[in-house]
Amino acid sequence: MNKGCDLCMAGTIYQSASSSRLGRESAVFFTTPRTVLREKKGLIMINKNQTKLKLPNGADRLLLHSCCAPCAGAIMEKLAASGIHFTIFFYNPNIHPEKEYLIRKNENIRFAEKLGVPFVDADYDRDNWLARAKGMEYEPERGARCTMCFDMRFERTALYAYENGFPIISSTLGISRWKNVDQINECGVRAAHKYPNMFYWTLNWRKQGGSQRMIELSKEENFYQQEYCGCVYSLRDTNRWRLKNGRSRIEIGLKFYGKNEPSKISQ
Repeated sequence: MNKGCDLCMAGTIYQSASSSRLGRESAVFFTTPRTVLREKKGLIMINKNQTKLKLPNGADRLLLHSCCAPCAGAIMEKLAASGIHFTIFFYNPNIHPEKEYLIRKNENIRFAEKLGVPFVDADYDRDNWLARAKGMEYEPERGARCTMCFDMRFERTALYAYENGFPIISSTLGISRWKNVDQINECGVRAAHKYPNMFYWTLNWRKQGGSQRMIELSKEENFYQQEYCGCVYSLRDTNRWRLKNGRSRIEIGLKFYGKNEPSKISQ
């Protein structure tokens, strides 16, 4: 469950960011005042034995692509505690069905609001993702379809960063043990190289307790616990594996980290 804290937030400001190169009329996002972090019980803290993070190349802000709240939470916490100015960029057209997409996005928004971190909602782009995935429907996990998926998400991230003055981009995807970090980093670097003076930060978020803190924070915040990577093909293959091993199909919106017994998310 959420722990009490006196985070300093003055409210939410809704804006719209237009971009002709994004291929959409607007990408709606909100910003909230940055959280004041104090080393008091109940507030987000950084371990005194850990070195605070610093952005590479002397950069002053970061655009962080986020896939979901469980993967993003510990990273967001560490960045905020390190005093790094960053914005969350949510662009995940792979997530299927739309109900699952909205749950994952709203969980991420909830935590961003709690920290006072700006959140860019690049909207749902499922049809374009399915078009790019055509012919790769039966590629294995970590294969060519995943590379395409990372490329597509990072291309949009890098474009937004370029148009809005972010010199550094990175992603929360690499903290998951189910992902190939090298594959993710290669896609991120490739996307950043398309624009002058842009850098993809390849920091290994799993290290220095990152993976452990990811689980701890997910339980503390009672984050929604997704049971497959996200795309329709991942859902298909995961359900096939579950049925083969005597387990029931995945039920969307059912499972949460902070509860012993699952309960469905409110509609």
